[in-house]
Amino acid sequence: MNIKCIALDLDRTTLNASGRLSDGNYNALCHAIENGVHIVIASGRSFDTLPKDVLAVPGIEYAITSNGAAIYHIPTSTCLHEYKMTPASVECIIQIAKQHETALEVFIDGKAYALKAYVEDPVSYGTTPQAISYIQSTRIPIDDIISFIREHIDHIDSMDIVVSGEQQKQLIWNELKYNCDEIYITSSVSQLIEISHKDAGKHSGLRFIREYLNLKPEETAAFGDGDNDIDLLKEAGIGIAMENASPKCKDAATFITKHHDKDGVAYGITEFLKI
Repeated sequence: MNIKCIALDLDRTTLNASGRLSDGNYNALCHAIENGVHIVIASGRSFDTLPKDVLAVPGIEYAITSNGAAIYHIPTSTCLHEYKMTPASVECIIQIAKQHETALEVFIDGKAYALKAYVEDPVSYGTTPQAISYIQSTRIPIDDIISFIREHIDHIDSMDIVVSGEQQKQLIWNELKYNCDEIYITSSVSQLIEISHKDAGKHSGLRFIREYLNLKPEETAAFGDGDNDIDLLKEAGIGIAMENASPKCKDAATFITKHHDKDGVAYGITEFLKI
């Protein structure tokens, strides 16, 4: 096995329940980098909200952000490739979201913005209490988020619709698929519908990095936990799902590693990838 590139989802994969990088995972990543492996972040997060713990790992060069909408060279903060959403698709999403009691998040040039009322009280919009700190520390609050989105409609990386439950999620998801063109729809957690350009997706980002580094598909591996990681795991030569991953994510994986709170990334790197 000759793995030269590992793509890592962050939340509930590389990071523990406290949103931190454990010593075990840190040491495994450093060891892989010392052995010539490219470590690539692959996250739904925007570039400006990537955690310091991961960015501080010496040698991590690339980040697939906003579910593949933008790919960055980390040391220089240079965007290497991006897919901006089309104005028509953005307006379509707005019209559907307005028909339901939802909140919107929007990612623009690596920054995350969200409805102010949602940022102030995420739980009232269906978010778990555990996510409050993350949302309030990473989102720039906007009073009139729809007007803000329209003002920046030519510069949008991706959008999220925050839903109150599974029934509303499926209803809006189906409306988006039926009515909106040129979009890629996915979801990392139950309360989010995550939308980007049709050619985006973490898998698209990994494909770009692979070609950028002149690597073969079988020289790549990926770790993930959510439904938004399914295509990523399928794109990689070896896909590794966490013990805590969604059923569909596990179905897409080559291996199942330990829980994200038990250094599952480190275990996968040493036991499955033999690095």
